[in-house]
Amino acid sequence: MIKYENACLTDNKTVLSWIEEMAAMTQPDKIVWIDGSEEQAEALRKEACSTGELIKLNEELLPDCYLHRTAVNDVARVESRTFICTPTKEEAGNINNWMDPAEMYAKLKKLYTGSMKGKTMYVLPYSMGVIGSDFAKIGIELTDSIYVVLNMLIMTRAGKKAAEAIDDSFIRGLHAVADCDPENRYIVQFPQDNTIMSVNSGYGGNVILGKKCFALRIASYLGRKEGWMAEHMLILGIEYPDGSIHYVTGAFPSACGKTNLAMLVPPEVYKKQGYKVWTVGDDIAWLRVGSDGRLWAVNPEAGFFGVAPGTNEHSNPNALATTKKETIFTNVAYHPADGTVWWEGLTKEPPEGLIDWTGKPWDPAKYNKADKTTAAAHPNSRFTTMAKNCPCISDKFDSVTGVPIDCIIFGGRRARTAPLVYQSRDWQHGTFVGAIMASETTAAAAGAVGVVRRDPMAMRPFAGYNMGDYFRHWLDMGKVIKNPPLIFNVNWFRTDAEGHFIWPGFGDNMRVVLWMLKRAAGEVDAVETEIGYEPKPEDINIEGLDITLDTVKELLSVDKEAWLEDCKSIREFFAQIGDHVPQEMYDELDKLEKNLKK
Repeated sequence: MIKYENACLTDNKTVLSWIEEMAAMTQPDKIVWIDGSEEQAEALRKEACSTGELIKLNEELLPDCYLHRTAVNDVARVESRTFICTPTKEEAGNINNWMDPAEMYAKLKKLYTGSMKGKTMYVLPYSMGVIGSDFAKIGIELTDSIYVVLNMLIMTRAGKKAAEAIDDSFIRGLHAVADCDPENRYIVQFPQDNTIMSVNSGYGGNVILGKKCFALRIASYLGRKEGWMAEHMLILGIEYPDGSIHYVTGAFPSACGKTNLAMLVPPEVYKKQGYKVWTVGDDIAWLRVGSDGRLWAVNPEAGFFGVAPGTNEHSNPNALATTKKETIFTNVAYHPADGTVWWEGLTKEPPEGLIDWTGKPWDPAKYNKADKTTAAAHPNSRFTTMAKNCPCISDKFDSVTGVPIDCIIFGGRRARTAPLVYQSRDWQHGTFVGAIMASETTAAAAGAVGVVRRDPMAMRPFAGYNMGDYFRHWLDMGKVIKNPPLIFNVNWFRTDAEGHFIWPGFGDNMRVVLWMLKRAAGEVDAVETEIGYEPKPEDINIEGLDITLDTVKELLSVDKEAWLEDCKSIREFFAQIGDHVPQEMYDELDKLEKNLKK
């Protein structure tokens, strides 16, 4: 029988047997249960600072904030090392990496054996969702990293209360930093076993197992099995001058303005009228059908794991304000003169004497904006911060029932093809609209500019099973949601002939969201086009903007030739997914092509 350094938080035999088995394999020197207390967390912070795992920042300027640096070969999620291990490859699908579970377990056992010698195994019970709600799911992460423990304490509801809610259906998570060897780095989901295993990484997206691994990959599999949805979506509430609040969810691939929309600041024209915006979630939504036949959403997370570069007072003042206390910064630049941090875009000019994200003095004279390797902060540097500290956090954040959804928004980054906004004709068409989501690579991305990457519902890296079956689950959900939300597609990134963005974006995106909500309330008409319903140009409020009605008309125009070309790409993508793509998706594609050829 293994011994714990402190009180064991459960007597569940299934849990204790699993911990014993994992400890026998990894061979830690000691095992500590994480109880969620501030006293224990503070002791861990001090220990991490003593070893250099964390650097404490200026207590007056950034109270209870810390800096962490990962290994230079371990700075982002690695899709090529992420696997869905189901009994057959067909269940995982062509979009996911797959390996036979027995083969993967054997491979991982070799990597885990003895990986925690000389270290502490931390046992962290946590809940995704408010403990006690119908949405909540309980997990345990075993890890040898204090950084992971402290991140999970921010990102999840962890500790004694979560342990008290454990039953045999808990999600098992094992993480070991090991040698941080990129050639033996694996982030593996075993959906049928409720198991996640991560080894040879210390980067948040690969090791904060409650986030993408559990809340999307495992949860999407559970949602299909149990009749709900786990989606890569923000949740946003707009409060009207009369005090009523209407909620939307939105799915966007990276670099498409998701976090900025989640924490949107209303334009002055709406502020003066009394409109307010409330953030329920910035990244993940779990959705269930309520007794009223509507779709209700919760954010299963307790914190934000945001990209630092580009976050500033203009782009996202609410996110910046949230990071001012109780935050862990990862791979940003350090300013030793005053014990603060910096990243590209935070201010126009960097302070003098910066230490870059690798721990070396940074020479601003060598900085080349086109070469991200010369940046002071890593392009994927992060902040982990508590949602409760966000100035615009919703009072429904801890609601056990969630919030009712009026609209679902899909969005991508397209220079010409997609209009500013269009509405799907019905749920089936809306599923198709989400399934064909795409973004074009920009000059900042590796590879050729303008290459289209399909990212259905922004779930391409996160669906825990066959993408074709994921589309089927969406279609099946549409049959049980008696009062479904309307589904829209947006494109904030349309450009003119010179490549300049036409729409102002940021807070002004609220103007488009309000049109959607008017549609949901039946308060405004729309124009039927080849691709769906679009606003009448005069129904998009441009008061206070430096654009004309003609500009709005241009933003809403449908380039038939570009769309027909896009249809070829969609058909190729469906073929890549394989024969699990529902016939309804091909029916919608055929209808789109027919409309465009009229």
